[in-house]
Amino acid sequence: MYKAIVFAGTTEGYEISRFLSENKVSVLACVATEYGSRSLEENEFLSIRAERLDKEQMQELFAAERPELVLDATHPYAAEVTVNIREACENTAVSYVRVLREGGVHKDAVYVENTEAAVDYLKHVSGNVLLTTGSKELSAYTEIPGYQERMFARVLSIQNVIEACRMLGFEGKNLIAMQGPFSKELNAAMLRQYDCRYLVTKDSGKAGGFEEKIQAATECGAIPVIIGRPVQEKGISVKECKRMLPEKFGFQPTPHVVLLGIGMGSKETLTIQGNEAVEQADLIIGARRMADAVALPGQDVFYEYRSAEIAEYIKKHPEYEKVVIALSGDVGFYSGAKGLLKALDGNAEIICGISSVVYFMSKIGLSWDDAKIVSAHGRVCNLVSLIRTNQKVFAILGTSDGTAHLAQKLTDYGMGEVQLYVGENLSYEDEKIFVKQARELTDYRGDALSVICAWNPNAKTALTTHGLPDDAFTRGKAPMTKTEVRTVSLAKLCLKEDSVCYDIGAGTGSVSVEMGLRASQGSVYSIEKKEDALVLLEENKKKFALDHMRIIAGTAPEAMEELPAPTHAFIGGSSGNMKEIVELLLEKNPQVRMVINCITLETVGETLACIKEMQTERSEWKWESEVVQLGVSRSKEIGRYHMMMGENPIYIITIQAHKKENFV
Repeated sequence: MYKAIVFAGTTEGYEISRFLSENKVSVLACVATEYGSRSLEENEFLSIRAERLDKEQMQELFAAERPELVLDATHPYAAEVTVNIREACENTAVSYVRVLREGGVHKDAVYVENTEAAVDYLKHVSGNVLLTTGSKELSAYTEIPGYQERMFARVLSIQNVIEACRMLGFEGKNLIAMQGPFSKELNAAMLRQYDCRYLVTKDSGKAGGFEEKIQAATECGAIPVIIGRPVQEKGISVKECKRMLPEKFGFQPTPHVVLLGIGMGSKETLTIQGNEAVEQADLIIGARRMADAVALPGQDVFYEYRSAEIAEYIKKHPEYEKVVIALSGDVGFYSGAKGLLKALDGNAEIICGISSVVYFMSKIGLSWDDAKIVSAHGRVCNLVSLIRTNQKVFAILGTSDGTAHLAQKLTDYGMGEVQLYVGENLSYEDEKIFVKQARELTDYRGDALSVICAWNPNAKTALTTHGLPDDAFTRGKAPMTKTEVRTVSLAKLCLKEDSVCYDIGAGTGSVSVEMGLRASQGSVYSIEKKEDALVLLEENKKKFALDHMRIIAGTAPEAMEELPAPTHAFIGGSSGNMKEIVELLLEKNPQVRMVINCITLETVGETLACIKEMQTERSEWKWESEVVQLGVSRSKEIGRYHMMMGENPIYIITIQAHKKENFV
């Protein structure tokens, strides 16, 4: 017993039959001839019956099989067959659906009602004619004077068809025996080869190669003579049919989805593998620029870049079996592919593309294996710090003033001589690539679709450990955490590259600077109330080109209230507000890691009492705490002797709360 019977013999019929069988719906595909059955292959869910059926035989078939649905996907011109299928369904009370090809109206074409009208039109014009309507009605064209020279008939390469054409007088170069499908290029080649001024076709829809014929005729300056459909039918398209079938038979198709890196956007930077995926696709999805860059004429397009919306659209449109999601550059280089894979539950094929870094660096003649590669498009990457410590930095910008903004910062931080290679609209006709010093680009406005490569021959190698010498900083009368104490305190903080750091009571800013150097992709907030110290903070920020260091003037904790939640906090001075500072830090982030420096015993006692109170109030947390007393002595030359001179002892207190299940 079959759930569905499909009257095929057309591309649409084959497509629907395969769609059903692939989704485990038992289907019988009926075709008129053995030749038609060659386009399908039987399997567990698909059977093929190759036989011409009259209305009585159809009724017997339906009565025996009792299918839930009969789909009529026969040729648009098989009017009698359609009538028989519909009446057989009515007589056996079986559901019937007509599946139609999509037609169209084309300017510069001559529309005629039938073959006789086409013959009458061609009798009154001159020029060669390419006939692409098959062999069944070929005899009508023998009425045209000089048809044996003017008419070029393209028919199936079957022996009895060829013999019948020869009997009508079509032979030699005027008889083209070939099996389709025919591409636009092949159609155009035939029109040129036989110097045809007219192309006769039926409006057989997209699947029948109709568009390829029209495109070829347009390219060659030939006039399409289009024979209109014999009846105006009501029905649904293949897409509408494939949208209806899952609900009818209770299945959810799994489309083949490709995440495609399209390169820079021009056709030339799309890989051969990517081009093949696009040609096979039923649907192209992507942001407008990306989708338009690859979509073929007549192809369905859904403009969207948000992962959740894309996944939902694919789920709601089961008619699309092959979907390509177009992503700029390469899918592994700052791409939306990661989010899409998650939204699609990993059910997608990935096809890589040419990334902007590969393309651009080859254009400017620089290698990229030793470059620092980042994206500043919609994300924080602290470009200035990276350029200060790397000779070569590649970055995606993404705004029209991105180059000027970066150039101004580099100039402000004393790096105006850095060479900026700028690339805009890569691979397009208006591609623009040039190089200038940063100081020359502070007012530049370019295209948002841009990248840069900063070349800094004077880059300073970044230190891998804490402990800058004290004389590396600009100093005044403001207090400064000395090298040894700073080194131990920062080691206890356990900073990460993307940490969000507070330096409370920043003073000269030595701790802030070292925080910024370690957390190069994070941020540092230097909180200080004294005017002279604020001036020194600005000078040291500029000296070390720490663009991600923010100086906050005010007294803690009030000055901290509007700041983002910290992951790490160093407290070098509390002005008597230790309890309030710690409470606010924990309110912002219960797992913030704090390191506190204390000089006086009173401050040590206040801090430990505060910590004990916090631990009592938050007993659901597992607390990590430690107190280290650090005594440092430095040598001093006195004549020919070296004397050790002691510094004030420092108490370094570390405290952090952890969820008990995560604490090791």
